[in-house]
Amino acid sequence: MNAITANNYSFQPKAPERKATGLIVVVGLHVILGYALVSGLAREVVKVIKKPLEAAVIQEVTLPPPPPPPKVVKVEPTVKPNTPPPPAYVPPPDVAPPVTAPPVIAAATPTPPAEPPVIAPPAPPAPPVAAPKPVRAEMAASCPTQVRPEVPRGAEGVTGVVRAQAVIRGGAVRDVTILSGPKILHAAVRNAMLQYKCVASEGEIVATQQFVFEAE
Repeated sequence: MNAITANNYSFQPKAPERKATGLIVVVGLHVILGYALVSGLAREVVKVIKKPLEAAVIQEVTLPPPPPPPKVVKVEPTVKPNTPPPPAYVPPPDVAPPVTAPPVIAAATPTPPAEPPVIAPPAPPAPPVAAPKPVRAEMAASCPTQVRPEVPRGAEGVTGVVRAQAVIRGGAVRDVTILSGPKILHAAVRNAMLQYKCVASEGEIVATQQFVFEAE
């Protein structure tokens, strides 16, 4: 077992000589401080304390920025998007070879040669239809209603015989041809004959007429 020892402390008062020594030391310090304040020693101490402190400015060294990292070029695949995959391989179906029947040998019978067709001779061309010839007749019988030609201005005193031919069709004079006579009277004769009233007929009638012009 451990032995526990108890220490007994007893309070002993200090000696009166020590108290007097401490009091003297404190009084002496106060006297020294008061003298120093009066003599200006304290001012010198304050001036020394107030001197500016020299500070050395250390310039900060700035390092250049690091170079930019190299650009990474992204290489895209050349495969086009939305490209359908190739179709799956499908093997062709098995096709059985066709079964050919054995050739049949038949007896060939000779066929008689065909008779050449009989070509009929071409029919003769039809004769052209001849146009009906105009019937010649007298003007007085064909055109009973006639108009007398008027002598134009400047032809007064002109004498002569004007012979004209008229084509009558459908009861009217269709064409007038002057055969002879003074030219100055041709227009007057043509205009007069185109106003005739004739007899209607199926074909054409050709009639001639003479006009005698005499001085009055």
